Amino acid sequence: MTKTFTRKESFLNSSASRWDPKAWRLMLVCFFFLLFTLLIISRLIQLHISHTSFLQAQGNARTLRVVDIPSYRGMITDRRGTPLAISSPVHAAWINPQHFNPEKEALIQLSALLGMSPEALIEKATQHPNRVFVYLKRGIPPDVAQKIKDLNIAGIGLKREFRRYYPTGMQSAQLIGFTDIDDQGQTGLELTFEEQLKPIIGKKRVLEDRTGRHVQDIEQLQTPHSGQDIALSIDVRIQGFAYRELENALERYGAKSATLVMLDVQTGEVIAMVTAPSFNPNNRQECHGASTRNRALTDLIEPGSTIKAFSIASALESRLFTPETLIDTNPGSFYIGHHLVRDHHNYGVLSLKEILSKSSNVGISKVTLAVPPEQLINTFRKLGLGDSTSTPFPGERHGMLPAPPKNPFIHATIAFGYGLAVTPLQLVHAYATLATNGEMRPISLLKIHDPSSVKGEQVLPPDVAKSTLTMLTEVLTTQGTGSRGNIPGYKTAGKTGTTRVVGPNGYDPNRHIGLFAGITPVDNPRLATIVVVEEPNEANYYGGLVAAPIYKNVVSKALHILNVPPDNTALAKNNSL
Repeated sequence: MTKTFTRKESFLNSSASRWDPKAWRLMLVCFFFLLFTLLIISRLIQLHISHTSFLQAQGNARTLRVVDIPSYRGMITDRRGTPLAISSPVHAAWINPQHFNPEKEALIQLSALLGMSPEALIEKATQHPNRVFVYLKRGIPPDVAQKIKDLNIAGIGLKREFRRYYPTGMQSAQLIGFTDIDDQGQTGLELTFEEQLKPIIGKKRVLEDRTGRHVQDIEQLQTPHSGQDIALSIDVRIQGFAYRELENALERYGAKSATLVMLDVQTGEVIAMVTAPSFNPNNRQECHGASTRNRALTDLIEPGSTIKAFSIASALESRLFTPETLIDTNPGSFYIGHHLVRDHHNYGVLSLKEILSKSSNVGISKVTLAVPPEQLINTFRKLGLGDSTSTPFPGERHGMLPAPPKNPFIHATIAFGYGLAVTPLQLVHAYATLATNGEMRPISLLKIHDPSSVKGEQVLPPDVAKSTLTMLTEVLTTQGTGSRGNIPGYKTAGKTGTTRVVGPNGYDPNRHIGLFAGITPVDNPRLATIVVVEEPNEANYYGGLVAAPIYKNVVSKALHILNVPPDNTALAKNNSL
């Protein structure tokens, strides 16, 4: 009995121990700890093995950035290498609105450096609270950018950029053009040669902190390359002098505008192309309006009497006339149907060269009407009048050359410069063709390094071009209309012109354009130049009075700069006496 009882007690004790609540709680806690540990291990395995790529991408998206490596735009120079357009380094200030919260004193200092009010800065940040990049100001000089950086304000950054600068300012503004705030060409040659001038922007991957500040460069993805430099054909010394002369003319004659174009007849290069009034391309506030227009290529004018040189050339080419052929202009007027053509004076009987020197409308009308109208229009067309000069300049106008007219009066008026429209560049190009014995050479706005490579097209017989050029020298004698264009020491051939401006009711008798086109020297021609003065005051509006003196001053200076030897020393001696 005792033995049985003892075994039963042992059994009860064992059962009680196995169901002890404390033991079970301990085991449960251990189980949950084990389970939690297994879950953590499982999650770690998942994060480090299964989702590695995703998590790395997410981390990189928050800390790694691909940013641009700016490079500078190609430089534009004149033919001697003088800079006309260069890119200077600047900075752009930006903020991350989510982290931009400067103290009051720092905000005041920042606003002073940026030239903005503290309220404007706060408004910039509050307008775009969810963005991480907002420009504050661009085009900040490097010294100011360094002062901003020294403020050490959270949420503000600086980005390096380049801004275009034009050392010659107004002198070449319409020709060179300008760029926008992103340094992309908008007008002029900046737009024409955009593909050559624009740089290749580099790329690099960088590490940034949570406020967007650059911490470390990781790798370079694309190497930056600067734009290609371009050398223009113009000479900035002549360009600058011409601009000052035109500015003086505007003031002296109260003119609306003035334009000058000078070509090297041997190469077709544009040595100067100037328009006044101009604008300052370094001030973006001025980069708009009529003053930005390059009138030498975009404005159309009726050439007036300057076209008579080519009307005479057409008559000579017909072989019906010679320079000595006499034309009776009595009594100084001439009816063509019901229309009257008249001269300022009754010049009587004139030779062809005297018709040019006196600028006789009656004489040129009689000569022209003796030749079929197709002859005149074809000569003009061969010389490129009323057609594009094929320069790459944006906005160049083609002009207007009518079909051969059936009306004799229209035929005559075209011969003395009305009823057709040309650009100043087209007109001076035609004069340059006379200087090269009738060979039309292409116009170049870029410097030509090998003049022997220039090839032209023969559009006039050489004898006709030579005869016309010789006849044009008579215009600058004391008996001619262009005597004020004479240059001491140099033979000059040229022609004056004066046209009325077309208004809402036809030709306005109180608005004129004065012109002078010429070639200097004559024996070994080098420069062909045209001067156009638009709407001078009515006291002096003839081309011989307002345009010829500008021609004389600018071309004489250019001949000196280019070292062109005199070809008329006898005239120089007489002038010195």
